[in-house]
Amino acid sequence: MGHDHSHSHGITATGKHRKRLIAVLCITLTVVLVQIVGAAVSGSLALLADAGHMLSDAAGVFIALLAAWIATRPASDQRTYGYLRAEVLAALANALVLIVISVVIVIEAVRRFGSAHEVETGVMLWAAVAGAAANLVSLLILRGAQKESLNIRGAYLEVLGDLLGSFAVIAAALVIMVTGYQAADTIASLLIAVMILPRAWHLLRDVVDVLLEATPKGVDVNMIREHILAVEGVTSVHDIHIWTITSGVPVFSAHVVVEDAALGARGADRVLDKLAVCLGSHFDTEHCTFQLEPASHAEHEARQHA
Repeated sequence: MGHDHSHSHGITATGKHRKRLIAVLCITLTVVLVQIVGAAVSGSLALLADAGHMLSDAAGVFIALLAAWIATRPASDQRTYGYLRAEVLAALANALVLIVISVVIVIEAVRRFGSAHEVETGVMLWAAVAGAAANLVSLLILRGAQKESLNIRGAYLEVLGDLLGSFAVIAAALVIMVTGYQAADTIASLLIAVMILPRAWHLLRDVVDVLLEATPKGVDVNMIREHILAVEGVTSVHDIHIWTITSGVPVFSAHVVVEDAALGARGADRVLDKLAVCLGSHFDTEHCTFQLEPASHAEHEARQHA
């Protein structure tokens, strides 16, 4: 006997904060244009690296918005969860783009070492300051939503990296202005690449966990098992599976063995309701599927899973 407590997927975590993403996208694209022009005028690799990173951020936010729209398309017999995984695939693309950007920066920085390259620090400094201010505003916009969605978290981390990158460019410009040490620009570009890689790796790891249907972070399977066994009439539980379809949509299924007497008239409904409330209230999991099995059926069930 199965019971699906929640059949509606509803709006995704990313979709709930679409306006925030649109605002950040507009801010980011504006700063990208400023920094590209600034890099062209000043000849700063660090500023160009920061612009490239911000352009990847803009692409990531656009992909997240597109994925959020795709994810609202209804489920079908061919895609029973609809397109909810589109958001996870968007986060995967985001992580891969970040890795590519960092590698390109490192290659160009290595090529510049040992060669004389003059940088116009005035333009470089003002463009970096503009980028830092815009990134700070974007961080404030995303801060309240970044814990709810992989895509928004990815965008938040990218903007945070951009802010640190802007600080690195500002520092490099000041060093060149004070000491004339032109290599500071190249060093700053390498620092930006180093800041990008760990963030990209963590995002990629989280995406892989979702795609491999790993147990969501912070979920204690043993504790869930104990709560289920505490429900009146339940004697045992097995075949527990907990995974994530997309950010904010955890899913749970289990085979629950119940005393034969507890499965009498309306008994199954009471057990199912208690199980659903348990998962929903204690573990924030509303999409639950339970297969109730009479205790007398246990021997047959054991042969099935042998």
